Amino acid sequence: MKTTMSLVLVLPLALSFTAFGGEFSGKVIKLGVDPTYPPLEYKTPQGVLTGFGVDIAQAMCDQMQAKCVWVESSWDGMIPGLLAKKFDAIASSMTITPQRQTQIAFSNKVSNAPARLVARKGSVLQPTAASLKGKSIGVQQGSSQETYAIALWRPAGVNVVSYQSQQEANEDLINGRLDASLLASVSAGEFFHTPAGKDFSFVGAELSDSKYFGIGDGIGLRKEDTALREAFNSALKTIIANGTYKKVNDKYFDFDAYGTGQ
Repeated sequence: MKTTMSLVLVLPLALSFTAFGGEFSGKVIKLGVDPTYPPLEYKTPQGVLTGFGVDIAQAMCDQMQAKCVWVESSWDGMIPGLLAKKFDAIASSMTITPQRQTQIAFSNKVSNAPARLVARKGSVLQPTAASLKGKSIGVQQGSSQETYAIALWRPAGVNVVSYQSQQEANEDLINGRLDASLLASVSAGEFFHTPAGKDFSFVGAELSDSKYFGIGDGIGLRKEDTALREAFNSALKTIIANGTYKKVNDKYFDFDAYGTGQ
């Protein structure tokens, strides 16, 4: 995954002719995204940006009648990029955690994907420091899973290995350089459907420590941009009420991504 900002990607926008509009009608909103996390945010083989998170963000933009463009960023560059005003919002399924809330604001919860440990089928590993002592566990740089594993597992002798993308962690899990990987359950579900991923499964229970995993994922915003935050919240409420959210949800999942893990 590239660590520098790439060109802005402009997606086709089918404007919603609702009464919402508001102060962002017709305005350009730049959305930061890390397109390496299927099925939430990723690119098709043809290079088209897609995924559940992308479609939901686009639906909110349509509801606001705003012209949204996408700016690619590495995951660990998301918050710095937002604060440096390289984009106006983070629309990349970022978990709302107390630590992140000291730096930025968030919209209301958009979705929720509990953290799970993934290992080869038949593994007896559990998502505990005692079980993982001496093992190598992969996490994505800048993720809530990385923060959790470094804080609670590494001091107990777990080898926590950080990767710039989850895809890179998956590759090392497949080739045996990792014993397990800690990631969002939604992303793991996508991995299980790949030819190599079929040999892996969840091990142990969900991890739901609110200190590290928060209340779900949301749109990240600068604290001073209160009007934009309220516009996203209003648009989210509307697309849930009118069925748009469910339509997008059912395109990618056979469960309710809004209420997962609650």
